[in-house]
Amino acid sequence: MRNLLILVLWLCASALSSVEASVGPSTRFETVRTKSGLITGHPSPKVNQVWEYLGIPYAQPPLGDLRWAAPREYKSQGPYNASNFGYDCPQVAATQPAFPGFTTQALRILSYFTAAAGTQRSEDCLTLSIWSKTTNKSLKADKPVWVLFHGGRFAGGNTNTPFADGKYLADNEDIVVVSANYRLNVFGFPGAPGAETNLGLRDQRLAVKWLQGNIAAFGGNPNKIVISGQSSGGVAVDWWSYAYKEDPIVHGLMSQSGNAFSFPLNTPQKQQANWYNLSTTLGCGSSGDTLECMRQQPWQTISTAVSKIPASPGGNPVRSTPPFYPMVDNETVFADYLSLSSSGSFAKLPYFHGHNNYEQGYYVIPAYAQGRNVTEEQAAEFLLESFVCPVSHEARSRFAAKVPTWVYRYFGDWDNTRLYPTSGAYHGTELEMILGISEDVSGLPASQAQKATSRLFQRAVASFVESPESGLTNLGWPQFNPDTESWVEIAVRNKPNATFAKPEKYDAPCSTIIMGALPTPSPSLS
Repeated sequence: MRNLLILVLWLCASALSSVEASVGPSTRFETVRTKSGLITGHPSPKVNQVWEYLGIPYAQPPLGDLRWAAPREYKSQGPYNASNFGYDCPQVAATQPAFPGFTTQALRILSYFTAAAGTQRSEDCLTLSIWSKTTNKSLKADKPVWVLFHGGRFAGGNTNTPFADGKYLADNEDIVVVSANYRLNVFGFPGAPGAETNLGLRDQRLAVKWLQGNIAAFGGNPNKIVISGQSSGGVAVDWWSYAYKEDPIVHGLMSQSGNAFSFPLNTPQKQQANWYNLSTTLGCGSSGDTLECMRQQPWQTISTAVSKIPASPGGNPVRSTPPFYPMVDNETVFADYLSLSSSGSFAKLPYFHGHNNYEQGYYVIPAYAQGRNVTEEQAAEFLLESFVCPVSHEARSRFAAKVPTWVYRYFGDWDNTRLYPTSGAYHGTELEMILGISEDVSGLPASQAQKATSRLFQRAVASFVESPESGLTNLGWPQFNPDTESWVEIAVRNKPNATFAKPEKYDAPCSTIIMGALPTPSPSLS
């Protein structure tokens, strides 16, 4: 009976969402006036009445002396034709192993997911893209705004991919969708003496500040911005809540498959050693200030050299830390999130957390490429360490601080998303539902149940973005409570609905689990 009521509520909400009828492809949104000058978009392909504006610069290109410097506000060079995605930030594309049982679509899916589909790269990459459908809310600049930070372990990833394309979500729901590039690996997180710290995170902040000042031109409401991130992007969103608790700019947070407790950092000593390994390789010295010399090196040469520096072990054989990664600076990233979370030292913003049922279904592939065969027991432990228990911990911290919080677990295992017979609901596959892109990614049609699940997930995201405090409650999804059926289960056995379970169904083992970002005890010496 409860599930029937939820379905009725969802259908009513969907009907209400269509009341804000499209007002037609108004050409007033073709070219919009921003603080960066005039920006011209174009109708998005495959959907009706959505304008897309691709590759908009939000910061000065980080070239020359701005390499390894904090991002600077963009200086307009005149009207901008936002017709193409910007460059990917420098990175080395992943190569896929001959993993046993790969489906016919697996390599295509992975190429899009890991920024290995042949898109072009440059240091001049600090751009964002916007999708907005023309509705009555557009005319009033009152559309809520969903900003996506891509994943990729802060070492890879991009926005020129279906996995960051907002046209279908913007078409189906009355929200503005944004995706943003930010600097990666050594260019974003150098760890070099004399360099600014965590530049990629600072890029994200400047991108959102640009949106705050300009999104009204695209029909968006600057007072209704929600930031979301997948994997490392989700970690960045959680870090944001601690770093900017007094001035978060945004009005809600969403982390998908990653938060502050998910993945281990490098030590400052390790990151500095990696820097000097790199600078020595490139003839810039092994001590002191090597930045000036390194700024003279072509980025392609630097990227190639970075690819030869090994990752650090991450405790579990499924997990490792890239050689250049965010580091503690007590400004954007802090050393003790356990104490900060327990004391409620975070922005009191509504939070939508979640993870997938079989995250390891993806992670075993890069582990296999590195010669590590992972046991089912190790993979299950990884799921708890990096996803289930971090989500539980942060949800419980928010609950204790009386912050509206929701938690989901996604189960969908579809023919056209499957990587191999048992890949399940693996890391990243929820994006195919939220963005409605599974057919574009795989080249194969989606089932009706899959399409209905996508609409369910899209409605949930839009409801949260529209009203972070109550949108999901109005949809029939209960706020997280450790003692009630409030862990939302999406698409169990591929049924396009939401069910609810007590948190203990999933997080009962967490009292004995060391979360992925926390140091593991050193083995005792005998």
